[in-house]
Amino acid sequence: MLSNINTYLTDMMGPAGPLIAMGVLGVFFIVMTLPIFLTKKEDPFDRLAGSAVSKGPSSRPAGQPKIELREQKKGPNLDKFAAYLEPQDQQEYSDRRMKLLQAGYRTKDAVRTFHALQLVLGIAGLLIGALYTFVLSGGTSDIKWLAIQTLGPGFAGYYTPIYWVEKRRGTRQEEILNGFPDALDLMLVCIEAGQSLDQAVQRVAKEIQPSAPALSEEFTIVSNEMRAGKDRPEVLRDMAERCDCQDISAFVTVMIQSATFGTSLGEALRVYAAEMRDKRVTRAEEKANKLPTKMTLCTMMFTVPPLLIIMVGPAVFDIYIHMVQGK
Repeated sequence: MLSNINTYLTDMMGPAGPLIAMGVLGVFFIVMTLPIFLTKKEDPFDRLAGSAVSKGPSSRPAGQPKIELREQKKGPNLDKFAAYLEPQDQQEYSDRRMKLLQAGYRTKDAVRTFHALQLVLGIAGLLIGALYTFVLSGGTSDIKWLAIQTLGPGFAGYYTPIYWVEKRRGTRQEEILNGFPDALDLMLVCIEAGQSLDQAVQRVAKEIQPSAPALSEEFTIVSNEMRAGKDRPEVLRDMAERCDCQDISAFVTVMIQSATFGTSLGEALRVYAAEMRDKRVTRAEEKANKLPTKMTLCTMMFTVPPLLIIMVGPAVFDIYIHMVQGK
């Protein structure tokens, strides 16, 4: 019976007929099971709130605002899909949350939005690949090439948010590293002028905002957390974890050790700021030394072939003319 079905589908839709039928059947089953998985269970707090409302307006004095039983932390659009768009493993959720923080995405719904984009772009890429394979190109008899054409755009769409987040992380870390030596010099000036560390961080965050927005944002968060009463070593460690830069981690270590052992904060900043300036010069020299090596390939590709054509071309043409005339 399966052989007859296979023959019938091949005769009706071509060599890719069985694969198309399996895809259509899979989509049908997915659509049928989606309502079951996406059904949101009733929250006990919602039932309690409903019973409180059913008592009528007499249960709450006039003019008194309504008291919510639970803080609404989740977005209204993706609330019912949160269980399917967020990792259930706490470690996986924390790692993804930290990656997004390091890329500059600080909203509460960042993880959920990230997974929603992965799902939407993956399905869209899969549909585009299937449309191109079975409609525009007319299909092919090679199963491997058929699978690559169909599944390739789906994988590309699924991994596009990951690539984008990693690229944003790298760009942000580079911006922080480039602006960090200037921020240390400005912080040293503020400390030596008699300001406290909290005031210095706040002033530095304000002054470097045009040149290094990412670093200014980190210093602003540090200043706000310190003013809120959070422990200073914990605030600095959180900053190092968000930035994910070796220079920031070393700076945090210097600040914590200076506070622990009672050494001069200005002296520690002066030594570390000089080291950061030297390190920035070293990175610039390293990039300059790499430039001739990178230019070698471009020189060989765009300079040597035209030079050979100019020098050898006339001789080859004369040899060709003499060979034609000799015949």
